[in-house]
Amino acid sequence: MAAINPHINFNGNAEEAFTFYRSVFGGEFAKIIRFKDLGPDFPVEAKEENKIMHIELRIGANVLIANDVPESMGRTNENENRSKISISTESREEADKVFYGLSAGGQIEGPIGDSPWGSYFGCFRDKYGIEWIVEFDPN
Repeated sequence: MAAINPHINFNGNAEEAFTFYRSVFGGEFAKIIRFKDLGPDFPVEAKEENKIMHIELRIGANVLIANDVPESMGRTNENENRSKISISTESREEADKVFYGLSAGGQIEGPIGDSPWGSYFGCFRDKYGIEWIVEFDPN
């Protein structure tokens, strides 16, 4: 079965965001490629050489991927109505840890708690504008 791994575009703060995500999920970056690593075939302005071309953070069997969008390609709308990244946890305690960790400094859209459909559920937009769902389903 093919894996589904979310990929996020950032306006120059991918490394900061992923350092924050790593502080919540743990683990290490599987890969970090900066624009300067691409060589002369992909020229960027000097101020963007250290920005992230590709970064990966393994979370369980999944990989969260991102990059910075060079200014020459236009800005990413960080407040657009994106698809949410949904995290299924193995316990209520893990759901709380992930929910409160990732939502710190962000905007809670649906507080975490028991849902009408029987799961423990919450949703928010993190401080980088990324939308998340955290859910624990005891069934």
